[in-house]
Amino acid sequence: MPANILLICLAAFGLIGWLAARAKAARLNTGKGALHSLPAYHAWHLALWIVLPALAGWAIWAIISPGLVLSAVLASPDAAVLPTGEMERNAVLSEAFSLARDPGAIAFNPLAAKLVTAVTAITAKFRWIGAVIVMLIAFCGGAFGYTKIRARFPARTRVEFLVMALLLAASCLAILTTVGIIASLLFESWLFFTKVSPLDFLFGLHWNPQDGAGPEVSKSFGAVPLFWGTIFIGAIIAMIVAIPLGLMSAIYLTQYASAKVRKWVKPLLEILAGVPTVVYGYFAALTVAPLVRDLARLLGMQNPSTESALAAGLVMGVMIIPFVSSMADDSIAAVPQAMRDGSLAMGATPSETIKRVLIPAALPGIVAGVMLAISRAIGETMIVVMAAGASANLSANPFASMTTVTYQIVQLLTGDQEFNSAKTLSAFALGLVLFVVTLCLNIIALRVVKRFREAYD
Repeated sequence: MPANILLICLAAFGLIGWLAARAKAARLNTGKGALHSLPAYHAWHLALWIVLPALAGWAIWAIISPGLVLSAVLASPDAAVLPTGEMERNAVLSEAFSLARDPGAIAFNPLAAKLVTAVTAITAKFRWIGAVIVMLIAFCGGAFGYTKIRARFPARTRVEFLVMALLLAASCLAILTTVGIIASLLFESWLFFTKVSPLDFLFGLHWNPQDGAGPEVSKSFGAVPLFWGTIFIGAIIAMIVAIPLGLMSAIYLTQYASAKVRKWVKPLLEILAGVPTVVYGYFAALTVAPLVRDLARLLGMQNPSTESALAAGLVMGVMIIPFVSSMADDSIAAVPQAMRDGSLAMGATPSETIKRVLIPAALPGIVAGVMLAISRAIGETMIVVMAAGASANLSANPFASMTTVTYQIVQLLTGDQEFNSAKTLSAFALGLVLFVVTLCLNIIALRVVKRFREAYD
């Protein structure tokens, strides 16, 4: 049975159980206080007993069934044509299973084509066996849950406990995912640092992983040009664009714009945050980069490159304007109106009120928005790929081609690479550094918010 049909059947069975339990519990409700829990809780209790054990059984069957199918295929008469070598036999079996999943595919090995019929029949057989097992588990769970429908049965307590357990599991899953990411970065980075000196990696000035071999391997993995490119593009050029524009737009929308203008302009500004980064990359490569190149020619540069840090930084700054603007907007709007009115009553002009009252009071939120924008900018990849280039240059010239940590991670992990080589493992070391920098920025933002937060009544 196909998985989608089985899922629909399981959902229908759960719905039938829900309705039956609710009806039975309603019949038990003879008056006020007759039931410990409302009929809806009894209905959910039975539905969960139907669905959750069945899904657990389905997951277990999905784990063990491939091995059973493979054993059945190897025991079938058609498997007699398989070669004796383990590598050749596995290749034929892999192709046969692929052909069974995609009947329209072309068979390259005639032995695999002969096995397709047996693989298809055995796979279908075990699918039906799994479907029957899942539905039996659902029936048994439903029967057990139905016997629990009694007047004084604490269905509400059981359901709420299960919901709390599911919420806790979801929280633990998020935490474990983070722990897994950190553990993988640390392990792979440790393998890299067994081949390359950490000092050469963190303070070296030459980045050329293509030459990363031999006794002088550490000399090819100096990541300072990458760190500088990331900071120059994402934390300097982009911030020069994003901070003034974002802050000024927030001031205008909160202090000067009418309600009608704010109603239209604020959503339009926040749309920038929803534009895919590949679109920004195309805009940077096709529109901004040629303009920056022409500007470099006007300034007297000879043969300027289309790829430049300035082009990528400008577009990246436009992309993160909503991060600065939204946080600044919310922070300024949260300042009590009484403070603004008091400043104006003391004779201050609106601009003086903004500079000396509103901005200082909203500073924690503004700083948090800036830190969030920097974290977003230094993790950007597509704009750098399409507009900044791949050259690891240590230069302060904004018209020069540069690269960043994220771009190099993409380059190092793309294509056929030897996974245990220093070249590939360096991507994990770069990712670890980027993770630590982003974490530090978030910690600084939280400390600033806590240190300067003002509580208003």
